[in-house]
Amino acid sequence: MAEPFFSQFTSLVPKYFNEEWKPEDGLSREELDADLAESGVQLPASLESLYLAVGAVEDIMEAYYFIWDADELEIEDGFLLFMEDEDERFTWGIPVGSLDVPDPLVCRRTNAKGTWSDMEGTLSEYLLDYFAWVFEDVAPAVEDDEE
Repeated sequence: MAEPFFSQFTSLVPKYFNEEWKPEDGLSREELDADLAESGVQLPASLESLYLAVGAVEDIMEAYYFIWDADELEIEDGFLLFMEDEDERFTWGIPVGSLDVPDPLVCRRTNAKGTWSDMEGTLSEYLLDYFAWVFEDVAPAVEDDEE
């Protein structure tokens, strides 16, 4: 586990849920290793840290799009797929050639066309921006619509 990434992801719990982070919010090393043995994939340090930090927090892992459970990760089109939108129009992935990079660049596939686009950010940058968008922009707008 890479400490800077782990700390960034554990900070999501107090920031967005006003609760202290607890070890139970993440997967244990044993749980993650078992899931990865099932999926047969290698994770970069930043994605591994996400699972170890908040992999058991459904409100984060399925906040708006769906970050796949570690045992569901798969490699397709030369990318490690890890997230998709609810309509399955887009899938996010990491080029397999960069899985040994601690914080690789993220790409997004337009599923209908099968084309990949560079998201111009590393995995940790992209996910932290994504969570900020979900919890600071999308969730308050949805709450306002429900009132």
